[in-house]
Amino acid sequence: MIRQRIADGTYAPRTRVPSVVQLQQEFGIAGATGQKVHCQLREDGLIYTKPGLGSFVAQQRGG
Repeated sequence: MIRQRIADGTYAPRTRVPSVVQLQQEFGIAGATGQKVHCQLREDGLIYTKPGLGSFVAQQRGG
């Protein structure tokens, strides 16, 4: 769902994405699952994390 929201522009580049806690609340998932979501999105280059500030949509190249 987060990946789709990034793709369709719901979450624009450099905007904050939901935190792990927010993912838990919105989707009813476990904290570990939310962490895996963030980790996979980072590995795929879709988001980046700034310690103490949160995670943000990465600027997509060639788009």
